[in-house]
Amino acid sequence: MIYVKTEDLKIGMRLARPIYNKRGVLLYGRDDRLTKQGIESVNNFGLIGLYILEPAEPLPPMSEEEMEFERFQTMAVFSIKESLDLIMNDKAPKQLMNQVDELIRRYGRLNHKIHFNQNLRSPEDYIYKHSLNVAILAAMIAHRAKFDIMAQTEIVVAALLHDLGKLTVRPELRSKTEGLDDKEMGEVARAVITGIDKISNSFNLPVGVKGILMQLCQVQYIPENAPKKLLPAVQALLVANAYDECTAMQIDMEPHTEVDAIRMLQGDTDKYNPQMVEHLLNSVQILYPGVCVELTNRDKGLVLTENDRDILRPMVLSFSKNEILNLNSDAVYKEIQIANIMKTMDNRIKIDPETLKEYM
Repeated sequence: MIYVKTEDLKIGMRLARPIYNKRGVLLYGRDDRLTKQGIESVNNFGLIGLYILEPAEPLPPMSEEEMEFERFQTMAVFSIKESLDLIMNDKAPKQLMNQVDELIRRYGRLNHKIHFNQNLRSPEDYIYKHSLNVAILAAMIAHRAKFDIMAQTEIVVAALLHDLGKLTVRPELRSKTEGLDDKEMGEVARAVITGIDKISNSFNLPVGVKGILMQLCQVQYIPENAPKKLLPAVQALLVANAYDECTAMQIDMEPHTEVDAIRMLQGDTDKYNPQMVEHLLNSVQILYPGVCVELTNRDKGLVLTENDRDILRPMVLSFSKNEILNLNSDAVYKEIQIANIMKTMDNRIKIDPETLKEYM
């Protein structure tokens, strides 16, 4: 599977992922071949590129839940962009609370883990896609943390609006998540504060949203002013925000894997509340049966069973030795750990369910 920019698309190429319009209507399905009209449509939609199957490549597995997740992401990004743009133009976002209710209905009541598939972003659409994903993750974390419905509503609203002010900065700064110099950090911080002032002064939002946004801004950009005890909503948002930033797929930038993200979150307990990290791990699938991994002994393997107590220590089948490694065993873990996940170019797992059955 390869990523092809829109200007390089050719008639006859096979689609690896479906294309939906802003209403969620399927326009082109997986394995459909591009036509001249299809390429023109992609240009008209403003898509920056597509994932294309290589000539002899079989169609990779994708569950109905994953398909629906991508469909919802497409629809929601369009509607959230409309709401954020209205706010930036000092107009009331009449559909914002409906969008919040829909996010909570879909993801704020789940009791199972989901495949949190990332979408590709450009500097121009980064804020909209990032805000949506943080809201989805925040809804799931808040549910696991047993937030009441008001607290859950406040955190989802805050997630959708936390980067609103960044729409006023240069596009290259909107998607830059690390390596900001002092001047750039100041520029972004001022923009974020301006965004908070704009929404708090102009629109009727849940009462706790401004406090959440101000505290989150302090932690991220003015840590010397941040309170020692953070609101639970801020603790959850820090985890959701960091996870999405770490695993986001951007043009010309290699994404970190979910394992990288989890190690980062678990490695900084001063910044990321361990309970909120645990709620995240109970919400998204990472090292689940069927995932191919690279091991620290340079071998490769297949995850056979998850480890709910320690996600980085599952049961793994070693490919080279054809033996099962129980990484939950201290003796085994002392010698071998998971180095990382093996991923395809579009950040999907390589293995398919039929192969997995051979080992189960």
